[in-house]
Amino acid sequence: MSTIDQKINTFFPGLVVRKDLVKIVKGNAIVPSYVLEYLLGQYCATNDEASIQTGIETVKEVLRKHYVHRNEAGLVRSNIKEKGRYKVIDKISVALNDKSDAYEAEFSNLGIKKVLVDSDTVKTHPKLLVSGVWCIADLEYTYSEDKNAIPWIMTSLKPIQLSHFDYESFIAARKNFSTDEWIDLLIQSMGFNPEMFGKRSKLLQLVRLIPYCERNYNLIELGPKGTGKSHIYSEFSPHGILISGGEVTVPKLFVSNAVNGKIGLVGYWDVVAFDEFAGKQKKVDKALVDIMKNYMANKTFSRGIETLGAEASMVFVGNTQHSVPYMLKHSDLFQDLPDKFYDSAFLDRLHFFIPGWEVDIIRGEMFSDGYGFVVDYLAEILRSLRNHDYSDRYSKYFTLSSDISTRDRDGINKTFSGLMKIIYPQDGATKEEVNEILKFAMEGRKRVKDQLMRIDATYSKVNFSYSDKEEKTERVTTLEEVEFPNYYHHMISESEDGVTEVNSEPSPTIPQAVANPVYKSQLKEQHFSYQENQKGVSYDVLFGDYLRNCKTITIVDPYIRMFYQVRNLMEFIETVVKTKSQDSEVKIHLVTVVDELKPELQKENFEKIQSSSLALGIQFSWEFDASNSIHARHVTVDKEWKILLDRGLDIFQHYEMNDALAISNRLQQFRSIKAFEITYIKQK
Repeated sequence: MSTIDQKINTFFPGLVVRKDLVKIVKGNAIVPSYVLEYLLGQYCATNDEASIQTGIETVKEVLRKHYVHRNEAGLVRSNIKEKGRYKVIDKISVALNDKSDAYEAEFSNLGIKKVLVDSDTVKTHPKLLVSGVWCIADLEYTYSEDKNAIPWIMTSLKPIQLSHFDYESFIAARKNFSTDEWIDLLIQSMGFNPEMFGKRSKLLQLVRLIPYCERNYNLIELGPKGTGKSHIYSEFSPHGILISGGEVTVPKLFVSNAVNGKIGLVGYWDVVAFDEFAGKQKKVDKALVDIMKNYMANKTFSRGIETLGAEASMVFVGNTQHSVPYMLKHSDLFQDLPDKFYDSAFLDRLHFFIPGWEVDIIRGEMFSDGYGFVVDYLAEILRSLRNHDYSDRYSKYFTLSSDISTRDRDGINKTFSGLMKIIYPQDGATKEEVNEILKFAMEGRKRVKDQLMRIDATYSKVNFSYSDKEEKTERVTTLEEVEFPNYYHHMISESEDGVTEVNSEPSPTIPQAVANPVYKSQLKEQHFSYQENQKGVSYDVLFGDYLRNCKTITIVDPYIRMFYQVRNLMEFIETVVKTKSQDSEVKIHLVTVVDELKPELQKENFEKIQSSSLALGIQFSWEFDASNSIHARHVTVDKEWKILLDRGLDIFQHYEMNDALAISNRLQQFRSIKAFEITYIKQK
């Protein structure tokens, strides 16, 4: 086990599980992950391999015997009849039959209805009344000649969720982890390998959890297909529900006047998420939008004469059809929403906009085989945190700009509170850590507000900035603003003859050179900082002009060992080939450190580069620094320019390197980058 896995098992014994086990036991059972992890938590919450294997077989046997497949429902009903009593795992919903004054259960997969349920069970588990809950239940079969009698009798029912949660023990255990370790534990608990994500990407994943720990939090995520937008809300927690955006109605979501004012989903679930929310052609009830606007702003809704309140957070996830620069040039980042939801008053209620285009499409290598919390335990952690408020934790260090409106401030505060509760539930975050979370929270709200100014001209500009006690002010920008400054501040309007006019305004917060550092026409000393997840960066952009017509290049980088690092070196050489004339030769010398694990493979790779480059006029050589004292990574060009890179050539995040058809595999500018800085220094 890794160090973090050992630590997880030490401080949270019995509450963690190896995340790859879910796929092993799932088979063809169509059940949420939290159901499987509940069972794994009963039998496999250990780091002992023998016990894990025994537990896996036990869970498989429990699923084989008791999980009800729809196509085998008849066989299960027969087992109940023949054995008299049988345990089943199924999704159960309950409704009140007002004619008989009794609660009746319906088993989704088993296909039986009108099973009597006592009032105490319904009072204990009220979510049975709305959309159903996965449960383990004991059923009996008793035949009666009375035609109105129901032969099915439910003798016990246990919802699949944690029965007890000790908040104080959780906080005490959290104090044993550093911030980075804790974030990695949370990412592993979500099923992902933290090594495949940068810090910003991890924060984007954690924002998806905020609706579970923050009451009445309104979140939207729009982006390409396949990035796992809906997974967190469909399989992650028994306290959230995912519904199709086209299936929701006012009675289902809020309250039904036709059924004695029966409250809807917002009254029973911590999180109500709308899947497939985008789509211009979707029909939407305007009355639904109006009541949602009131609920999202005031936490209340009314039908008839009574005003009701609820705490459910609202999440909207949908797919975008166009690239970010296309949307910014022709419309805005909300352009794919249905017309009824493309409403500035509705969108202004959103607290945070997750830029789904920054989230990688899910690949097999991104899943974790390490340990994480049993999902149900993490769900209880988040639910318990709903009772706390961390929104003022930045006030002792920072002050928001007075230009920020109350609604903007609410969005920032709720996101900040949510992330602080998730990452620092024990408190004790440093000023630098608080600064990072506050800036991130402000960016998510600014993304909403900047698009609202495009949609509705009545919205005025807002200075999204904050200052510390020394009155040092920092302005916040979105990553799209950095990447696409020529499009981000376009204001789109309709002229009298119906032609769309685009009014360009330069970014007020980012110098053009920093926002888009492409091929510098004049070589000069300069410095650039790049943000994590930024795209449009390549070796051609960074080095192209400085390498043009050079004769000698020295690369000093201790980390040219792994295959992707050697590939980075080869791609740097490709840039050199593009900038040199055909009849010239360039000497490239690498100074690095020997790979202690696979030195022969490292040498073999360098020899291959040397051989393949020779025909292109590149003389490649290398040496190993015996002292292992290389720290500052840099590239020297003709002893005239020294280019300092704090990350060396390792600037790209993980991408699908083995897929020849993936565009990011072919073109560097379509890869997400790691945060890094580069400095150009003239040596003569």
